[in-house]
Amino acid sequence: MDFPYIHRDISWLSFNYRVLQEAKDPSVPLLERLKFLAIYSSNLDEFFRIRVANIRNLKKVGKKTKAELDFVPSEVLRQIHSIVNRQQEEFSQIFEDQIVPELRRHNVHILRRLELNEEQRHFVENYFRDHLLPFVMPVLLVKRRIRPFLANAHLYLAVHLRPKKKPLAPSEYALVKIPSDQLPRFIPLPSEPGRHDVILLDDIVRHSVSWLFPGYDIQDTYSIKLTRDAELYIDDEFSGDLVEKIKASLAKRQVGPTSRFVYDREMPQHLLEYLKETFDLGKNDMLPEGRYHNNFDFFKFPDFGLHHLKNKPLPPLPHPGLYHAENPFEVIRAQDQLLHYPYHSYDAVVNFFQRAAEDPHVTHIKAIQYRVARRSRIMEALMEAVRRGKQVSVFVEIKARFDEAANLEWGERLERAGVRVYYSFPGVKVHSKLALVRRMEGGKPRLYTYLSTGNFHEETAQIYSDLGLFTTDPRITAEVSNVFSFLENIKPPRQEFKHLLVGKFNLRPALYELIDAEIAAAKSKKPARIIIKTNSIEDRDIIRKLYEASQAGVKVQLIVRGICCLVPGVEGFSDNIEATSIVDRFLEHARVFIFHHGGEERIYLSSADLMQRNLSYRIETAFPIYDPALKAEIRDIITLQLEDNVKARCIDAQALNRYRRTESDIPVRAQLETYFYYRRKSEHTP
Repeated sequence: MDFPYIHRDISWLSFNYRVLQEAKDPSVPLLERLKFLAIYSSNLDEFFRIRVANIRNLKKVGKKTKAELDFVPSEVLRQIHSIVNRQQEEFSQIFEDQIVPELRRHNVHILRRLELNEEQRHFVENYFRDHLLPFVMPVLLVKRRIRPFLANAHLYLAVHLRPKKKPLAPSEYALVKIPSDQLPRFIPLPSEPGRHDVILLDDIVRHSVSWLFPGYDIQDTYSIKLTRDAELYIDDEFSGDLVEKIKASLAKRQVGPTSRFVYDREMPQHLLEYLKETFDLGKNDMLPEGRYHNNFDFFKFPDFGLHHLKNKPLPPLPHPGLYHAENPFEVIRAQDQLLHYPYHSYDAVVNFFQRAAEDPHVTHIKAIQYRVARRSRIMEALMEAVRRGKQVSVFVEIKARFDEAANLEWGERLERAGVRVYYSFPGVKVHSKLALVRRMEGGKPRLYTYLSTGNFHEETAQIYSDLGLFTTDPRITAEVSNVFSFLENIKPPRQEFKHLLVGKFNLRPALYELIDAEIAAAKSKKPARIIIKTNSIEDRDIIRKLYEASQAGVKVQLIVRGICCLVPGVEGFSDNIEATSIVDRFLEHARVFIFHHGGEERIYLSSADLMQRNLSYRIETAFPIYDPALKAEIRDIITLQLEDNVKARCIDAQALNRYRRTESDIPVRAQLETYFYYRRKSEHTP
């Protein structure tokens, strides 16, 4: 590599560490810190099932293919394991030494089996017999003769035991399932008034394991978990029925090859070696953790009514023009409307679809479904529109990872309701977030469109920060219509896109042109500036172009939540590039591109991150903001993010994730400031 570049998976681990930082931050409410432990754990699980599994597969390819890679898979894998081991040790320290004592201070006690009083022991034993017994499935392990199947991401206890009648006999081993897929992970115990005792399901099984093996003395127990490769490996297939291929691949996901074997780091070597041989595990499969695994279950930790240990509520604000509007079309026709959820209530988007379904003047509705809620009022509105005689078509992207089955199910429901459903076509993933409504007004059709950085998902809209635009601007609506025509007919539009930047068409070259314009301005000693807010920057050509801009004197400011392969502040390459990352109570998901453009700022909102897959292999949409008032609003929000000195971390070559500090004595926490910015606006709106 002829320029500074951090491998994407190493950079991702740095992002996940920022999540872990929230868990150890004492200023974060205690139960929210537990939630960040859950987020960290959930993120890491998916990382191993997808990314690490891919790298392990690359280790197996031939020399010719390896020579084409710009990294050494075994070296990246070694770095990943080293970083994750360090992070897991810190995870355990945060939980055991910080959060558990702090919970005790608030009279919440996570008890282990030896800490139970007599009443609690009776409760645990009864709970085991009444609820767990049908699920624990004890099995003795016999090397090379009995090898039980370890279900993906399920929890087990590995048991070290010896026969009671032969105490000097060699050690024997067994497995017992911890049925957290069937029962709650955290069980409240009988407690004294004002005190909340709780035990993990794991420790109820530990307490009762001797009952399962009456002929043995239990020496000790250690928790284990195995995760499996979850990639479907269908992205590059260009023939056949993609729907059927995905259905077939989903069935195989739960039985894929091992991507990670997690074990209690206190496990003795003799037991670990026995498990490695029994389950045919290699050195790169093994990952030590603490006493408990599947820590994403902390999402469900009981709050015992201790609401003061949670974030103070920030109720979504009604959008001044669209919230419950009787006629949203009239509002949008008068002026473009910008939504910023979860600060604004997502009900404004739901209401738009519901009104479109009911409006007798609406003739057509089109939408792209990438991820939607399991109970979606938007999808219900589309089905209601069909019942009312409207023509409704939905493009369903069935390659949305981990939502493939849900999207197939929704596609079938929509088809049964009479919606015209178009499914993914091989070789391309559709990631645009678009909807289009055709309405007859004065005997002529008018198009209304909604473009967004986020999905049509009522649930994630409560925690993901995204921007959405409603407009009737014909420059935009005509091109949105062309995108839908392409998705429905798989024929490139006859006219080039002039306003939208669309993946696989003009998105990449248009970004190059915008960056080049700033480079030319800087070389002419004119003001030049680029601001990019995105989830990830990984594309090498874009990074090379941003380095070129920096060397020309363009001031480049990046706000990158996740992967950042670009390295800021490297002399001779990125002297003029600053990068920060904000991790806070809401997940930063919006993408915003701002170019100074000779003082006439160009502002785009986008569904696309700056990754090769988004820019070259997906249908993405970046859309311009033309309304001056909305441009000013977006600029205000981005300024708050650039000024954040509470939750912003500096991205640099050392990956230290230092909190950004400024000379200002006034703390600026961008997400809270954004909420109050919109609250002030709503209070002053007539």
